[in-house]
Amino acid sequence: MDYQKILDEIYEETRPLLGQGRVADYIPALAHVDPKKYGIAIETLEGGCFHVGDAAVPFSIQSISKVFALSMVLKVLGEKLWTRVGREPSGGAFNSLVQLERENGIPRNPLINAGALVVTDCLSSITENPLHRLLEFVRKNSDNPQVNYDSLIANSERETGYRNAALVNFMKSFGNIENDVDAVLNIYFHQCALMMSCIDLAQAFLYFANGGRHPITQEQVISLSQCKRVNAVMQTCGFYDESGEFAFSVGLPGKSGVGGGIVAVIPKMLSICVWSPELNPKGNSLVGMKALELFTTKTGVSIF
Repeated sequence: MDYQKILDEIYEETRPLLGQGRVADYIPALAHVDPKKYGIAIETLEGGCFHVGDAAVPFSIQSISKVFALSMVLKVLGEKLWTRVGREPSGGAFNSLVQLERENGIPRNPLINAGALVVTDCLSSITENPLHRLLEFVRKNSDNPQVNYDSLIANSERETGYRNAALVNFMKSFGNIENDVDAVLNIYFHQCALMMSCIDLAQAFLYFANGGRHPITQEQVISLSQCKRVNAVMQTCGFYDESGEFAFSVGLPGKSGVGGGIVAVIPKMLSICVWSPELNPKGNSLVGMKALELFTTKTGVSIF
């Protein structure tokens, strides 16, 4: 399959959509991102790399980072993790407090903010230096030692992250946060401020397309069973309350972030990342959603 030709076609067909969304200006540091940036990258299990546009430009990965933290925690805690966080779609806003009240401080899934904060708390419990370990994990799987946190974005999130502070304190009151809430928030804000490119993210997600084993490092990052579980959670919960629409129109496991990135995988084949900072009303990249729909349409490949 001529992936480069397909990417070039998608890029040209979707460029007219630029200008129809808006950047995530509720995080002040993200409001200054050039809204016209747009890149796509594919990494195949056979070692192929195909890209177009701004695929090598680093951006704030935001909620995509939740999947990396989840992998690290699941590898250590296994099934114990699911006593503290569920696996069901939330059907509501990614930062909602309402469900936590009804469900006794147990978040619906690990990819909404409350669930990701529980995972971050777990990461704090299983390692002495979680920020260093997370950075090490991401650098290794992306094969890029230059990946780093953006302190300006992390500080911007801290200064405006009142809802996340409310979520973690609320769960603390139910006994579902074990560590100091400020320390957990600091880790969470930094992990969202990881700067990676489409090429970095496509490379880092390859283990989800390969049964948990990274084809470059040959490390079994997570088990085959855990890989299956995380892909299932990404499929049902990876796109806020637009996860059903993504499954309907694209048909791949993946994760989005309000920095405008979307990463998805075709098991046993490849990973693909799209970045376009302008978001639709649901908080997903407007151009990215259409680009991935076109990708599965043009290739004729999805998990369905």
